[in-house]
Amino acid sequence: MKLPKTAYVLLWFPKPSETFIFREVVNLQRLGLPIEVFTLYGRLSRKLSSEMQAYRDVRRLGIPAIRRLPGDIAYWCRKKPALVRELFGTVPIRRWKTLEFGGENIFAFLCAFTLARMFENENFDHIHAPWAMGPATAAWIASRLTGIPFSFTGRAGDIYPPDGALKEKMENAVFVRTNNRKNLGYLAGFTTNSSKLKLTYNGLTMGSFREAPVLMAPPCRILAAGRFVAIKGFDVLLRAAKRLDEEGLDFQLVIAGAGPRGPQLKMLARTLGLKRRVSFPGFVSHDAISDLFCSVDVFVAPCVVHRTGDRDGIPNVIMEALIHRLPVVATNVSAISEVIIDRKTGLLVPARDPRALAEAVRKVLMDRDGSLAMAERGRSLVLDLFDPVKNAGKIIDLYSNAAGAKCGQQPGSSAHQPVQGNGATGSIP
Repeated sequence: MKLPKTAYVLLWFPKPSETFIFREVVNLQRLGLPIEVFTLYGRLSRKLSSEMQAYRDVRRLGIPAIRRLPGDIAYWCRKKPALVRELFGTVPIRRWKTLEFGGENIFAFLCAFTLARMFENENFDHIHAPWAMGPATAAWIASRLTGIPFSFTGRAGDIYPPDGALKEKMENAVFVRTNNRKNLGYLAGFTTNSSKLKLTYNGLTMGSFREAPVLMAPPCRILAAGRFVAIKGFDVLLRAAKRLDEEGLDFQLVIAGAGPRGPQLKMLARTLGLKRRVSFPGFVSHDAISDLFCSVDVFVAPCVVHRTGDRDGIPNVIMEALIHRLPVVATNVSAISEVIIDRKTGLLVPARDPRALAEAVRKVLMDRDGSLAMAERGRSLVLDLFDPVKNAGKIIDLYSNAAGAKCGQQPGSSAHQPVQGNGATGSIP
């Protein structure tokens, strides 16, 4: 049965910090979905995994696209003059949440005229944007110009706080995906039709993994990883580490990652007298992260909600830690509790509480058997909830149903045929 020719619209692809989107695209292609990726910006070349570096099937707009924008806008002015006047009169002029995101959305709006022409000429059946900000703006406008149905995914900082067009994008989308249950109630407040909200968990980003030994022999090794931004709460973790140091725990804390708050975090570590306890190895590529998980005893995700409302959804690194059978301590922020069920699959503590965080880490390190039992249950949960074949299949069904008559199938029919891997479950390698 014919599957819908689908366009994915992103700012960048592949992007080192978006392994879950890269894996989604690869999995959908392996299941037979004819999918092409379009990016509004140019190419990223640093910090990519070997698989990302080898990926070539991307069509990028970037700065060179500016030369063709006048011609593409003129094309749509001739074809749909009233609609173009309406779009220019209403879309760019609105309250975006920051100047940066405003610029992103206005550029996305303009790029949509070029994308729309490409999508029309090449007979695409569906348009999807994996983020609710600029990519969704481009998909929305391209959809309005062409009549091709579009959808988008709302995840974390792209919907918290909402941008100035979120409600309109949701009303015009055929459906809106989100990758955690917590967002369903939040997004329902922006649409009159909550039935279009679809929960699709991410697929696991690792094709293979091994079991962490979790020796818990002094010095115990504690790991945190992620972008060095405020919502990751690494400053709270450093203050928790100070408490553990004062209490006499023999440990080494590894904070892997990179980002704008890196200098502040390193300064804080020095100020707290933790120079011999804390190391910052920098960004760790997806190729090397498994070795890092297998070298530590506990993973900590001290996430917080920023004063602007920005937050994580479910950090993918939590799932990656659990599939290595690594005990996890995390804060009860956003949808983390959908994976870390307190005292069952890990330990949950309040955000911004160094004392509670330190106590939870100590509890894990003092009870190896109990901590490994939680990690085992967490691994089982993750392998089920984030199964790549099952979740990619659900996505293909959504796209097929949305494309509907254009794909020559009845809405509600199951379009995909799972690709069988080495195991009986049809796992994607």
